[in-house]
Amino acid sequence: MKLKAFCCALASILTSGVSSAAMAQTYVVGVEKLAFAPHYSTDAQGNYQGFAREVLDLFASTSGITLEYRPLPVDALLPALLSGQVDLKYPDNPSWAPEQKAGKSLHYSQPVTEYVDGVLVAPERLGQGVGALKKLALVEGWTPRGYEQQVQSGQITIAPGADLRQMMQAALKKQADGAYFNVVVATYYLDNIRAKPGALVFDPSLPHTRSAFHLSTLKQGELIGRFDRFLVDHAAEVAVLKAKYGVEASLDSEHLGVEQWKLEFLERQKAKQKSP
Repeated sequence: MKLKAFCCALASILTSGVSSAAMAQTYVVGVEKLAFAPHYSTDAQGNYQGFAREVLDLFASTSGITLEYRPLPVDALLPALLSGQVDLKYPDNPSWAPEQKAGKSLHYSQPVTEYVDGVLVAPERLGQGVGALKKLALVEGWTPRGYEQQVQSGQITIAPGADLRQMMQAALKKQADGAYFNVVVATYYLDNIRAKPGALVFDPSLPHTRSAFHLSTLKQGELIGRFDRFLVDHAAEVAVLKAKYGVEASLDSEHLGVEQWKLEFLERQKAKQKSP
């Protein structure tokens, strides 16, 4: 009798173990093989890192799933999703690549983080308006949203760069009147990689785009629903990660993209100027 009970208990444990293993599914996340810190980047060994990695890892650990990251060139990422080579894509946005997505029923998560794309100029060019922009530095493959008409008419010409470094170099050397990019990423690059903080600054008076990064999928709609619940249930932890990486640094401020310590310095400078 005891032997029978033991066998039944053992069978139950083994069955439970098999069920748990079956539930611990693995999904492949297609990510951009791009230097886009603090949002994300890949190191010399090809390891994905940054804010996005930490958020997605947190989702995986709290959901009992495994995520594998597959860094791909930006122009290869959407085709990989549509062909089923990857299960998920980050980042994505419903407004991106409408021609490629035509006829496809993609599922998008709720916004993971907001972003602003705009033009950074030398401080002395702030507030001069669109008319002062004759040449715009741009990473190849990017669309300067808000400037399409001026580019088509020839009012603005493009100085293309293969990557962020080349684009910023053109603007810093005044080979272009400004650089169009993600403001937080461009500011992070100037502050932490080029060590030229303030050499270029975002001009909020020029056309700019405010939107959000989403997680997307073609076939894993249920998983996107779980991710949405995760964003709600773990909102506090996600907020801590946003603050850690500064991915939404001062999005509603005139000093968009500027790190907190610099904001505090600027405020102290303003206070000194106002004091008698």
